[in-house]
Amino acid sequence: MGVANRTPLIAGNWKMNLDHLQAVAFVQKLHWTLKDAKHEDGSVEVAVFPPFTDIRSVQTLIDADKIPFALGAQDLSAHDSGAYTGEVSGAFLAKLDAKYVIIGHSERREYHSESDEVVASKVKAALKHGLVPVICVGETLAQREESGPTAVSIAQLETALGAVSASDDIVVAYEPVWAIGTGQVASPEQAQEVCSALRAVIAAKLGDEAAARTRILYGGSVKSANIASFMREPDVDGALVGGASLVVDEFAAIIRFEKHVGV
Repeated sequence: MGVANRTPLIAGNWKMNLDHLQAVAFVQKLHWTLKDAKHEDGSVEVAVFPPFTDIRSVQTLIDADKIPFALGAQDLSAHDSGAYTGEVSGAFLAKLDAKYVIIGHSERREYHSESDEVVASKVKAALKHGLVPVICVGETLAQREESGPTAVSIAQLETALGAVSASDDIVVAYEPVWAIGTGQVASPEQAQEVCSALRAVIAAKLGDEAAARTRILYGGSVKSANIASFMREPDVDGALVGGASLVVDEFAAIIRFEKHVGV
């Protein structure tokens, strides 16, 4: 498992699911279900990434009930303010006590044509407003077959780190596009190979200390049945969970992965 000073992060990306009333009910039920879980003592960090319309409601609940979940957003604008209809500024997210923001998710890259340079500009915006960017990288099956398992992710991360300094707090998420929502899963060994290569990129760009501190997540059809095997790998520090994060009992079981690895 990741080194002792990297607290595992289990992040639930809800994508475009759950309205604000459903979100409140979900977070309440998840918290009740996890009353005996490690997130209560801080040995695992739990983060939820609701749609923009839910963030205020979830923030209010987390604050009122003192629920130990971190709050994140699924995207942000590269701009601070202005005539950018439909976009959301990092300044707005910071005012809502969001800690994290997902940047460069494969769906944003594919459906919204976000380039590596756009991703880098959003990483810069997140850091400017005190948000921790969760930088997503990963290859399609065709890219994997053409360039190998690590080349695409390395190139994406190198560009994303352009405006990052050694003191900045970031998270990296490796999500092989061919394993997202398909039921196909990279093997723990495949995930470790890429995550290790990504840590080497961070070391080269930001130094060994930053590389040792930075958490690298695996994302791609993560389930309670396979999370423990990924968490045994030395460079996998958590998971970016999609569909399974919408099912309370399943997401709770993923968060409790330590019980399966004897921690």
